[in-house]
Amino acid sequence: MDIKDVKRVTIAGCGTEGSQIASMVAYKGFETTVWLRSEGSIERARPRLANVKKQIVGVLEAWKTDPSAYCRGLSDERDLAPEQIDELIAQAEERLPKIHLTTSLEEAFGEADVVIECINEDPAQKTDLYEKIAPVMPEHTVLLTDSSTFLPSTFADATGRPDRYLTLHFANQIWRNNLTELMRHDRTSDESFALAEQFSHAIGMIPLKLNKEQPGYILNTLLIPWFRAALQLVATGVSDPATVDLCWELDTGATKDQTPFRKLDKVGLPLAMHIMGMQPGADDPATVNGQIVALLKGYVEAGKTGIAVGEGFYRYDENGNVIE
Repeated sequence: MDIKDVKRVTIAGCGTEGSQIASMVAYKGFETTVWLRSEGSIERARPRLANVKKQIVGVLEAWKTDPSAYCRGLSDERDLAPEQIDELIAQAEERLPKIHLTTSLEEAFGEADVVIECINEDPAQKTDLYEKIAPVMPEHTVLLTDSSTFLPSTFADATGRPDRYLTLHFANQIWRNNLTELMRHDRTSDESFALAEQFSHAIGMIPLKLNKEQPGYILNTLLIPWFRAALQLVATGVSDPATVDLCWELDTGATKDQTPFRKLDKVGLPLAMHIMGMQPGADDPATVNGQIVALLKGYVEAGKTGIAVGEGFYRYDENGNVIE
């Protein structure tokens, strides 16, 4: 299958990552379906998708008067006239509301050319989903996982199509941080790997290919020690999130939204808690890792799960700006 044959794309799950991926897939003109487990999940997904649409349109509006607002994922061309940007805004306004939400396996997966799995980082849930959709998907469907912690070889047999299964891992705010990490396992076909690369380009992403399986891939191999160091400073009482972020900003020249705790809010504190919970000693409150997990758990249990809900380590307005 070539990229020109890809018409229908299904995303399984609509959390922080799933809502962004579905929105970018739709923005680029693919017929986009999101599969969810229940009607309640659908109702929770609608405001997430609306929020992503608002962010994308907001960025495009800002770009008309501020060249620094340009996002690579939304346009290959950096220098567009305001009327050309208006065309992109109209494209977003037209296409994003057409994302179809369903709980039906047949409706979601029965005619999909590409499926992107974005459900919880729970191996039992992933295995169960793969086994359910295996007999539903067409023979040619390529199945991609956005898992941030698991290797594709872990689930290859459960998919029923190991040759058409690999990782396509996204960053956050993917219209701005438009990378995908392509990681195959030893039975992924060259054709499927090539299609994933073509598909990445087609949805405005820059594909980064890994030569072998690596836990954490490239991005999280770099990010997780950085997050852990920042969280340790706060969890052990050395400093506070705003001071740690200011230190990083002043010393590295990073923008405010590229500091550790602002990035953690974008990733989402439940996912951060899950990842940190996998570190040695995370279940022991006497260890540093245990203290980090306890810190994150306190925020999560208070409903402060990150920018998606308006509050994490920081409070945010409806446009995702920090409320000072």
